[in-house]
Amino acid sequence: MIAVAPGLTVVVPIDRRSFDRAREDAMLSDFNPVPTLAVKDLDAARSFYEGTLGFTRSEGDVPDVVLYSVGSGKVMVYASSYAGTNKATAVSFQVPADGFDAEVAALREKGVTFLTFDMPSGSWDDGVLSDGSMKSVWFEDLDGNILNVGTYA
Repeated sequence: MIAVAPGLTVVVPIDRRSFDRAREDAMLSDFNPVPTLAVKDLDAARSFYEGTLGFTRSEGDVPDVVLYSVGSGKVMVYASSYAGTNKATAVSFQVPADGFDAEVAALREKGVTFLTFDMPSGSWDDGVLSDGSMKSVWFEDLDGNILNVGTYA
């Protein structure tokens, strides 16, 4: 179970192998984390995460929660009155250097607007931060959760 807000607990399906390891001397580092994003309107969030970002729903959804399969992991999106209160990066996606520009272009084509920040180093060009071999963009979902796409070639 994962506590997602005061008074609300959601049961998220886990990998059976992880569960079996938990019976032995497993540590948290043996389990896959599930980034968790609060949203105000779950139907609108589904449109953004599935339509704009191309996420695929995972099996095991429960009321007011959608679990997405993303890469080799999961991302949980759930309805909460606390949506949009985190002003830091909530989820980062690392993409291969040779696919970064295409990913940024695809996000722009879907109407995603990139954020810029004061950073201690690097330079911004059209919403893309470059700092040495690192390139990165940040954007918000419909509720203000900040997501990041970056590469470290």
